[in-house]
Amino acid sequence: QMQLMESGGGLAQTGGSLRLSCRGSTRTYSAYVMAWFRQAPGREREFVAGISWDDDFIHYQDSVKGRFTISGDKSRNAINLQMNNLKPEDTAVYYCATGRIRVPTRRAMSSSDRYDYWGQGTQVTVSS
Repeated sequence: QMQLMESGGGLAQTGGSLRLSCRGSTRTYSAYVMAWFRQAPGREREFVAGISWDDDFIHYQDSVKGRFTISGDKSRNAINLQMNNLKPEDTAVYYCATGRIRVPTRRAMSSSDRYDYWGQGTQVTVSS
């Protein structure tokens, strides 16, 4: 069974940076996507960024474009999320996820229902 191990996160000031990392415990094969979601208190879990292993397609939520960068290493089944110019509204628990999405459209990658495995979550807090 796949397990996702996250690291990073913590506390940053507005305008600061943090880096999250995630690695899967087993190898994945074709059509897999790895992604980051986040959930703030009282809000639904939302998609942040994802990468498709088959074609390296990358998709970002509009609010993080230009500030966050997702990168990955398919051979290690690992992804990172570099978060720059952080804002208080980025405060949330961040989750790594992976699933098999045969057609990795933006819509499909953004849906949490398409992911089979989730990490335990890591807290990111941005102070104003």
